[in-house]
Amino acid sequence: MGATPARWFVVLPDRDLPPGLLARLRNLAGPAVPRTVSHASGRPWLVGCGLDEDLNDCAVGDVRLAVVGTCSLAPAELAARAHRITDTPHIEPVLSDLRGSFHVLASVAGHTYVRGSFSGQRRMYRAQADGATICADRSRVLARLTDAEPDTAQLALRLTGDTVPHPLGWGALWRGVHAVQPGTALELLPGGEARTRRWWTPPTGELPLDEAAAGLRDALEQAVAVRVRPDEVVGADLSGGMDSTSLCFLAAQAGARLVTITLDAGASTNEDRLYATRAAGHLPLSEHLIFEPADVPAQFSGLDEPVDLGDEPSALVRTRVEQHYLAERMRTRGARLRLSGFGGDQVIQSQPSYVHGLLRRSPAAGLRHAAGWRARHRRPLGATVRALLDRSPYAAWLTESADLLRTPAAGDDLRWGLRPRLPAWASEQTVELCRERLLAAARDAAEPLHRERGRHSWIASAQRGGRLAGPLAHAGQLAGLPYHSPFCDDAVIAAALAARPHEAAGPWSYKPLLATAMHGLVPDTILRRTTKDHFGHEWHNGLRRNRHTLAAWAEDSRLVAAGLADEDALRRALHAPQLLIGGIAEFETTLGVEAWLRSLEHQDTPDTPDTTREKNSAPTAH
Repeated sequence: MGATPARWFVVLPDRDLPPGLLARLRNLAGPAVPRTVSHASGRPWLVGCGLDEDLNDCAVGDVRLAVVGTCSLAPAELAARAHRITDTPHIEPVLSDLRGSFHVLASVAGHTYVRGSFSGQRRMYRAQADGATICADRSRVLARLTDAEPDTAQLALRLTGDTVPHPLGWGALWRGVHAVQPGTALELLPGGEARTRRWWTPPTGELPLDEAAAGLRDALEQAVAVRVRPDEVVGADLSGGMDSTSLCFLAAQAGARLVTITLDAGASTNEDRLYATRAAGHLPLSEHLIFEPADVPAQFSGLDEPVDLGDEPSALVRTRVEQHYLAERMRTRGARLRLSGFGGDQVIQSQPSYVHGLLRRSPAAGLRHAAGWRARHRRPLGATVRALLDRSPYAAWLTESADLLRTPAAGDDLRWGLRPRLPAWASEQTVELCRERLLAAARDAAEPLHRERGRHSWIASAQRGGRLAGPLAHAGQLAGLPYHSPFCDDAVIAAALAARPHEAAGPWSYKPLLATAMHGLVPDTILRRTTKDHFGHEWHNGLRRNRHTLAAWAEDSRLVAAGLADEDALRRALHAPQLLIGGIAEFETTLGVEAWLRSLEHQDTPDTPDTTREKNSAPTAH
């Protein structure tokens, strides 16, 4: 089942607990001493490990209130807010102006309230343990408490990578462990019942560009200010792109002393170093570190190292060792955290399907944007027209997608966003499992994130960023340097979504919303950049350097053992990934799931005195 995470918390209902549950929680902590906070009744409410710097909690009368994570609220201010809470519906209005990335936990008159972030970076899960509903921020903790096995159907869905549609991407990977959907809170009642309520609603999305940009600028300034202090050393990625560069200038504006990192790609046409160097020349009190490809560990290094890969598979295994190395370089120069521009691509620009709604509100503008996107992506005229005329509901789109899992899809289909797609080596069992989940969601009339498909696609994109920011934060924790992605803060997402979609992106401009927001702070030469470079040379070099590990995985694949991958097709891909055509993302996603399954075999100290290693808990075909 894998090692218990070093940092976790569990939230317990305000009722008598099953015998032995607290002892099992303490056993999960190993040699660490877990912290326990009580309900007003004296019963345990919050039990956690590694929370010293993240937990801000208070007790005011019968109310217990806590935020866990990065938050703009000081302890004294939290207590003042708690004075205004007499029932659970009061919690979110009292905390609506907070900034950062955090969980909210509360105990009010016997009711227990928990929620993560809307972005999905901060998650919550629930499970039944000996008849009691308990919640945790890490699904693996609940899996260990309940002896849960991996959920093969959820693993099958993960092979669709970033294309897994709402709401299927949020399921826990353990049978009997259930996710609390982002944007939804879970309330445990005194009698043992549980109910959910939505706490997040999207902004109307009607602000003109200048007004929305001003709101985004303010949200980003506050997001950075929550994390940095004047004269403190802060590490920051400086890729030369607009997202990371904007955060560097915001951190400098807040008074931080920056240690910036740039990776110089091997390709002579890559312009990242050029733009990063230009930006660094305008940053005061900063040290700019540039690394050549030979200076850092090759991509795909460390695939076979025993490491906790967290609650979710992630394609980030490709650069895990490389990023750990860069974090070490920042730490040796005194950095206490690392800022990343990750999430900017997903959050601050709308998706092309906004044209569907624009065409109905303003036909002339809609036709112009449709023609622009069609030319930019070379879409066939007939396919473009059919997509824009389509009025099918979300459930119908899910039903259609269930029969197209092996059919190539090129990005946003101008209807409800990215259509799910499986790699060529996915087994027939995987196809059927994914098909069943898609059809079940359609039968249950799964609601889109917004009734307008362009808004739905943009919100789904922002949540994709948050879902991937979680593994980044976990990797930063393991590296000893907290990894922050301010673009994935809920307040930043809300500020971006307040813009008119057709002004936040378009076929003729690059990230106009962020460029307008950063005008006057970031040099114009950066804001005018329209290119985005990649590290293809480093990708192929990493494959060559680690071909022996990939070959070994091909002969002993956990995905094949679980019945999720076709043995011959996966072997061909792992032996010769450089021959893949258009399947790079699918390949990295597959490696992430394979690595995650292998990580389950690395055990920590068992919960019982028996020191025998537990058997491999990876699923097998059945």
